[in-house]
Amino acid sequence: MDILSNEKNLKKALTQQQNEINDYTIYKALAKCQKDKENKEIFGKIANEEKGHYDFWYGITKQHLNAQKLLVWWYILLVRLFGTSFALKSLEKREAGAEEFYKELFVIYPESRKIYHQEVQHEFELIDMLNDKKLVYAGAIVLGMNDALVELTGTLSGIAFAFDKSLVVGLTGLIMGIAASLSMAGSAYLEAKENPSETIKPLTYSLYTGVSYIITTAILVAPFFIFETMAYSLIVMFLCAFLAILSYTFYISVAKDLSFSKRVIQMSAITFGVAIISFLIGYLVKTYLGIEI
Repeated sequence: MDILSNEKNLKKALTQQQNEINDYTIYKALAKCQKDKENKEIFGKIANEEKGHYDFWYGITKQHLNAQKLLVWWYILLVRLFGTSFALKSLEKREAGAEEFYKELFVIYPESRKIYHQEVQHEFELIDMLNDKKLVYAGAIVLGMNDALVELTGTLSGIAFAFDKSLVVGLTGLIMGIAASLSMAGSAYLEAKENPSETIKPLTYSLYTGVSYIITTAILVAPFFIFETMAYSLIVMFLCAFLAILSYTFYISVAKDLSFSKRVIQMSAITFGVAIISFLIGYLVKTYLGIEI
């Protein structure tokens, strides 16, 4: 019996067919706007494969489907904002849910085995070959963000116990953060100059480092300008720090196929470990030296 004579399976097939025409449209649009010749060829190759997949499903369902324009524009926007690796690997991971359905089709439609292989392996390999400038500078973002998280959470936790006014803590953290971001940007520039690379421009690398540090600083000190109570400020600061860790780790784990949970645990342990030690130092300073502002 034809597996698609079942209404549920027909619906699955149409869903897969819709995904293929969406993906084809996305890759085709990206190929047209690429300046990098290699990227243009890779996008074109994937687009042709997706069109072949769509044609396969059309041969089964006999129904024409149009790309969902809103979804297409959404993924193109993600590429613009976060780079090709993150956006396209997110796109391709939708196919994971189709694994069992494809396996059901192997016997009835042998060609589906080839399509399944392309979906779960070949296209990921092609995406890994892309020249993703945003991912190239991910190291600079890590440098700025990690340093800001560790240094600022530690600093703010330490002086929060020594000082009694949230505004004083916030202003102190902001001044230190701005100074540190300029220092980090300068160090990143020199590092990039001393280790020349065809893909990394020293000035751009330093800007990514400094800007990521400043943004992280702004996020961490904001609670101290909003809340008058020190306890609320600290709680919200730690929450913001954890959300920042989750957000960046999610990005890098998708873009580089890394373990999400392992990286979250590592970054959280370092960040909050330093903060706790600094908090204890602040407590000792206030208790035994009597410093209070």
